[in-house]
Amino acid sequence: MIINETKGKEWPGTVKVADSFLKRFRGLMMVKNIGYALVFYLPSETRVNAAIHTFFMLEEIDVIWLDSSRKVVDFRKAKKWRLYSPKNPARYIIEGPVGLIKVLDVEEGDLISWYPTGKKRKAVPVKSLIPGKIDLSGSGNGATMIESVKEVKVNSLRQEERLMAEINPRSPDCHV
Repeated sequence: MIINETKGKEWPGTVKVADSFLKRFRGLMMVKNIGYALVFYLPSETRVNAAIHTFFMLEEIDVIWLDSSRKVVDFRKAKKWRLYSPKNPARYIIEGPVGLIKVLDVEEGDLISWYPTGKKRKAVPVKSLIPGKIDLSGSGNGATMIESVKEVKVNSLRQEERLMAEINPRSPDCHV
């Protein structure tokens, strides 16, 4: 979702982030039917870093340049096979389908924010005694794999036998 906070307008589409060199390099080149917006996080706020090209683009796009405070410094509909540079230094670039600028009613000086779609979170381990799952209850820092209920029963019987052997040192083979 992209929001024009100045005017209270929202674009509810999918938002992806280009925060690495490779993601910024790839951008929207060779993408058919652009159905999402791509927000570029630039390493520094300059006009040179914020310059873009539309070589190898399959369709026109809307482009919005923002400074480090997320205020619009320039915007336009970008045609294929051209070079574009913002009027003023920019730290973020939003590229999206044609119509994005109109939906957000963008003007210079507007404050824009965005929420990336589908950010993945790290999994948190949970105690489990289900066969075939990870059991974290039996160990301090590690995890053990339970293959079957039968294996759990066998292991618990072996532990019981060891305890009994410690309590009663005589083995069943030894007769007095």
